[in-house]
Amino acid sequence: WNWLWEIVDKNLREVLSKPRVWQPELARLMARYSDKEKEAMRDEVYVRFFQVAPSGQEYFKQSNTRLHFIASRAMDMTGELFNDPWEMTELISALGLRHVGYGIPTELVGPFANCFVEVLRENAPGEDAALEGFEWSIKLVAKILIRVIQEGSTIVMKAINANSA
Repeated sequence: WNWLWEIVDKNLREVLSKPRVWQPELARLMARYSDKEKEAMRDEVYVRFFQVAPSGQEYFKQSNTRLHFIASRAMDMTGELFNDPWEMTELISALGLRHVGYGIPTELVGPFANCFVEVLRENAPGEDAALEGFEWSIKLVAKILIRVIQEGSTIVMKAINANSA
């Protein structure tokens, strides 16, 4: 057990000071993009996501405006997580419960987050600190969503989703 806790301690110490660097770098990076550039990145996220996870198209049947809103919120959450982690955790948890109601499979959450990371990485060469912060925060958002979906997927909710299909 001592070995395990030493590894955990080491890993936490390595990342503990990084959010202070990531937060302003990520805010600066996001502020430099125009609305048109952000829209193009959001489009590319969906193109890649549907290539990586074609079954995702079954769950993203909304208008293009709604899809852009979803992607925009996902990108905004990365910065907001640094600013107010407690409130964001509550908001992400509430979002996760809505995903339970929609019957969203957890297998889609990770690829969706990874597509954001890939697209931003291609659009921000040399922005290592901002990209590291973005990747850390969007993957944390994804992990929280997955956990809430898994814990909120009771037998009753699964039966309701099966009857609704």
